[in-house]
Amino acid sequence: MTMEGLRHLIPDPGPRAGAKLREDLCDQGIAFIRRSPFLVLGTLGTWGVEVSQKGDAPGFVEVLDAKTILIPERKGNQLALSLGNILGDARVGLAMFVPATDEVLRISGRATLHDDPELCARLPARGEPALLVIRVAIDRAAFHCVRSARRAALWDPASWGPAGKISFGKIYADALKQPEIREAFDKMAEAHDAEL
Repeated sequence: MTMEGLRHLIPDPGPRAGAKLREDLCDQGIAFIRRSPFLVLGTLGTWGVEVSQKGDAPGFVEVLDAKTILIPERKGNQLALSLGNILGDARVGLAMFVPATDEVLRISGRATLHDDPELCARLPARGEPALLVIRVAIDRAAFHCVRSARRAALWDPASWGPAGKISFGKIYADALKQPEIREAFDKMAEAHDAEL
């Protein structure tokens, strides 16, 4: 596929379509971030391409100004793949969601990691400060149209199948070739996840 071939399939939308692409957050973008409890972070670096999710109470991401946001890092799986990537390549992409809202806020920018205690204390959850803070300098921000969320019926409970449960015990038991650890690992994972 070439760019010419791509544009044959998807014609150039013209200059008006790009008008929604901003170099900073608009008022609606700032309000959206303050309502958002969930985002997906894309990174590229020493660990390859990674996509990780961040979530907490609505407004867990702080808007410093129209060009800067702060994302708290909480306890997790300790692999630090995306964080390691940021140290190798500051470029990041974000998709931010608000439940029952079909639009998605997309942000591209450059991230840095900060462990300053005062900064971490500004972004607490459940009485604990953030482990560290991801500071994103925004290069581009835009709302994505509603079509993908509506096609997926993302917020329509009638379209959802039954809830699933992933067994991390099976994943580790298979990977380590130790079937005997599955049940114990699943119990440990459930206890760990209950801590948030």
